[in-house]
Amino acid sequence: MPEQLSLGFDQPTVFSRESFIVSAANAEALGAVDSWPQWPRRTLALVGPAGSGKSHLASLWARDTEAVEIVDLGPPVESLEGRPVLLEEADRPGRDELLFHLINMAGRPGGGLLLTARTAPAEWPVSLPDLRSRLNALTVAPLGELDDTVLRGVLEKLFRERSIRPPEDLLDYLVLRIERSAAHAKAVVAQLDAVASAEHRAVSRVLAGRVLDLTPELDFRGPEDERLQ
Repeated sequence: MPEQLSLGFDQPTVFSRESFIVSAANAEALGAVDSWPQWPRRTLALVGPAGSGKSHLASLWARDTEAVEIVDLGPPVESLEGRPVLLEEADRPGRDELLFHLINMAGRPGGGLLLTARTAPAEWPVSLPDLRSRLNALTVAPLGELDDTVLRGVLEKLFRERSIRPPEDLLDYLVLRIERSAAHAKAVVAQLDAVASAEHRAVSRVLAGRVLDLTPELDFRGPEDERLQ
């Protein structure tokens, strides 16, 4: 099958059960999310590095439970009584009062709470003693760094979102060569797409070798990094 040239545009990211790549790095977390509503105190914290799949799992749970996702300008806490709630980046400073009320409400009829964070709840910087004890008691579902299975799946999805069908030897090469970060994988795919489009050539292993040699420190920062898998 011939290698496919990039069409030069992105496809929107779609979170689905089918697109979640299961491996030893995330199987425990997937099982924990699927055990809803049997969570102790109906609360669960998904903890792992950026791009490990926290937001993907959280989105699936929120859709299935019709949960309210809290953002910076979210609804008043009192209006969430009796509703499942999703709070991402729960380890951000300044959320003591919000977390305290959400955890208290989660165990009441109709309630529930899913938190995502990069660090364990016991490490979160809080000042309320009552909140500290509640965080220490939370059930934690860990997600690990990307392994070969997940990294390959992330690369395939990133290429697919750009309408690129990569050859197998390119995927094998990238899994061995690039940083184990979904954010870095996104930067590599974007760079390959840009160079291939500029040179009117196919994305290939040879092109990847040249791009990686010429751009060893790609800028892969961005607010969307957390939602890569």
